[in-house]
Amino acid sequence: MPVAARAAPPVKVSRRAREAQHHWQLGQAHARAARWDAAARSHAQAARLQPQDALYAVNHARALWAQGDVERATAEALRAHGLDPQLAAARELAVQGLLQLQRSDEAVALLARPGQPRDHAAHAALGRALQRLHRPSEAVGAFFDALALVPQDAASHHNLGQCFDDLQMYQEAAHCFETALMLGVGDQALATRGLALFAARSGCHWGRELEASLATLRAEVQLLPDAAALRTAPFAHAAFTDSRAEQHRAAASAARFITAEVASLPGLPLAPPAPGHGAWRPGTRPLRLGYVSADFHDHATANLMAEVLELHDRSAFDVHLYSHGPDDGSTMRARLQAGGGRFIDLARSSDHEAARRIRADGIDLLIDLKGHTKDHRLGIFAQRPAPLQATFLGFPGTTGAAWMDYVIGDTIVTPLAHAADYSEKIAQLPASYQPNDRQRPLPPAPSRASQGLPDDALVLCCFNQPYKISAEVMDSWCRLLAGLPNAVLWLFAWGTQALPNLQREAAARGIAPQRLIGAPRVPLAAHMARLQLADLFIDTWPYNAHTTASDALWAGVPVVTTLGPTFASRVGASLLNAVGLPELVAADRAGYEALVLALAGDAPRRRALRAQLAAARTQAPLFDSRRFARDLEALFLRMATRRAQGLPPGHLPAI
Repeated sequence: MPVAARAAPPVKVSRRAREAQHHWQLGQAHARAARWDAAARSHAQAARLQPQDALYAVNHARALWAQGDVERATAEALRAHGLDPQLAAARELAVQGLLQLQRSDEAVALLARPGQPRDHAAHAALGRALQRLHRPSEAVGAFFDALALVPQDAASHHNLGQCFDDLQMYQEAAHCFETALMLGVGDQALATRGLALFAARSGCHWGRELEASLATLRAEVQLLPDAAALRTAPFAHAAFTDSRAEQHRAAASAARFITAEVASLPGLPLAPPAPGHGAWRPGTRPLRLGYVSADFHDHATANLMAEVLELHDRSAFDVHLYSHGPDDGSTMRARLQAGGGRFIDLARSSDHEAARRIRADGIDLLIDLKGHTKDHRLGIFAQRPAPLQATFLGFPGTTGAAWMDYVIGDTIVTPLAHAADYSEKIAQLPASYQPNDRQRPLPPAPSRASQGLPDDALVLCCFNQPYKISAEVMDSWCRLLAGLPNAVLWLFAWGTQALPNLQREAAARGIAPQRLIGAPRVPLAAHMARLQLADLFIDTWPYNAHTTASDALWAGVPVVTTLGPTFASRVGASLLNAVGLPELVAADRAGYEALVLALAGDAPRRRALRAQLAAARTQAPLFDSRRFARDLEALFLRMATRRAQGLPPGHLPAI
């Protein structure tokens, strides 16, 4: 945003006005030379001498913003806007600051005030604010209003795509992202291309264009300079590629971009806090843990983590839950608030405010539960609020970040032989990396008829989200259905677009579309009840089932998977090993299909597997929450003890 200018003062002015004009001119000169500290001091003097002058206030705000002092800049821009509601520069800077400070509701209120201009910038800003408030339907209207005035605005097309994605209108989302790319999104092109690809895959809109888009994305990542600091789409790479090196390259660029965004913020160093007074040492006090997530509500991450959080040894660990997601009023939210640890809501705190709070709380080890997934707040970690920082569970791969010390995995998903493709040091749990909740419900199964399933069919199921299903996976599934004429395929009906497209793809492969049956989204208890109706869960690649696989195993449904080269493609193997069924892990696609066919024709073997899984609920490491909590705590103590001994982070093999 340019610095607001003003005309020369009239001939007869007061001494204070002349002094203010002098300081303003000095501030302008400093600003032109990018001497922002000096510019801020000069503009502050002008604003102090003429406190009712909106232009002096907004120039002061702009200088503060350029220094990285977003909070003071926003306050001054709001003051300028109050003095002159028609001053566009004040409004735009105030809204930009409110959005960065996670005060989106205030931005909406400001933009909705009577008499506010309804120009392109205002509509676009309103759309961004509504988007942040998880009100995508309203945001769509605001972005359409913006595009009606400036149709070539690539940013609004991009943001409109994100809204359609939130509304599960994936074809529309992909079209918006592609339009944004065509218009030009600058350094954001890699991220936008990844989002376009992800939207198309989420709706199962396959074709040559999709294949070409993935090839282009991969080529662009491979060509990134080693020190690139550009937005990318690391989750798309984790989901759609089987190259650890590419995934690392995309994540590292994204992490450097985040680092650059926060580097100018005042107050916190980017280096780890030095050991000193109050630092943790074995036997001195409980280790202060901080878990950071947007998912402390009815979400897969919370459903996995809840019991482990409750089981932490409170004599040895002081647990803080830093929530930056919505309060959905769910039973899970209440459960975590009651027993998960000290619950701190940071949803309305900026990354900088959150980092300051975490530093003030004296957290020894800060654990990220999001990685490069939607609604992450990795900008908090980039400010190094804790002496040790680790990523766990939410993202199957490396963050690529120099400020993340450890990635928590196990011997299968993160073998030490893969260490070169992780920026973090690998910390291995002895069983699976995935926690589970023994309080996960398991009501009696309903009838097959109630779920639209034939009573006499072999039910193959996959409840993974559709973005994990590729044309290659569909080829394999259709070969299985062709060899099993009495089988149906039961799939998660996520949104309205994926299942019809999958049925059309099945028909093109010679399979009657009605053999693909949709299962709508239902509450967890109802889902766990219906899951028991399936005979086999058949996995996807290169992104395996994660929570959906452990759900199936808890329900007694055998899972058949493959072992691939990346974290995401090794999760199924990790879970099956931890539940005592490594024989259900195939080495390749041919082995996968052969194993499914063999189990499909062997009902006694399937019954034996179900009995083994029923016993595993109380016996297998995968479902032993207490053991998992102790193993995780031991790993945390190993990390902290190394630091207390003055050692840098190092790989921690499972013991």
